[in-house]
Amino acid sequence: MTTEFLAILSVIIVSLISLIGLFAISLNSRLGKTFLNFLVSFAAGALLGDVFIHLLPQLAENNNFNLNISLIILASVVGFFVTEKFIHWHHHHNESEENKMTYHPVAILNLIGDGLHNLIDGLIIGGAYLIDLRVGLATTVAVILHEIPQEIGDFGVLIYAGFSRKKALFFNFLSALMALVGVFVALSIGRIENFTPILVAIGTGSFLYIAVADLIPEIHKSKEKALSQFLIMLLGIAIMFALLWLE
Repeated sequence: MTTEFLAILSVIIVSLISLIGLFAISLNSRLGKTFLNFLVSFAAGALLGDVFIHLLPQLAENNNFNLNISLIILASVVGFFVTEKFIHWHHHHNESEENKMTYHPVAILNLIGDGLHNLIDGLIIGGAYLIDLRVGLATTVAVILHEIPQEIGDFGVLIYAGFSRKKALFFNFLSALMALVGVFVALSIGRIENFTPILVAIGTGSFLYIAVADLIPEIHKSKEKALSQFLIMLLGIAIMFALLWLE
């Protein structure tokens, strides 16, 4: 098998991790509602952990964290604020008892941010395979372990935003396919250093905004489970921290 084939196969496997939300479809409505509250808390912790434990340190370690990158992160936060302020996505469907359902703008923000994140994963995996087969395999394993908590969190965000479980799974999978775009770009160009910092910066701003502006305020609305939600959020952060041992 060629290096290119292994890189593409690895990204396909990573993309399939998005289907981990399948297990949530079998939950009944009462249990699902309780589980959803925990997923939102987990998502907030995972996104914050990803930003401060992985994305920002990655920029700093590669000497890419400068004023321009900082401004891109700030512009990304402001841009997502403007987007959420003015985007209203209305969707008519027959699956709900209501005639019209409005998806929360956080769904679009999450899909954009997650798409960029998956694009970066594809770029990194493709570049790693171009360096060495063993480096490519090790990077794939690290990304898969990183994506498991991330995709569970993203699935929870989409459910919170108004998607049915099946549609959340479908759109989360479409977002995951951006990794294929990333690996094809990396294999075609052979160099990812020039534009990866910009993508990381945009992804950082989007995840930071979603966690702080949308998910954490939602967590505050449920006061009776405050301790449990806090512990679940810490678990999301802890899992991101534990992944450092794999790097």
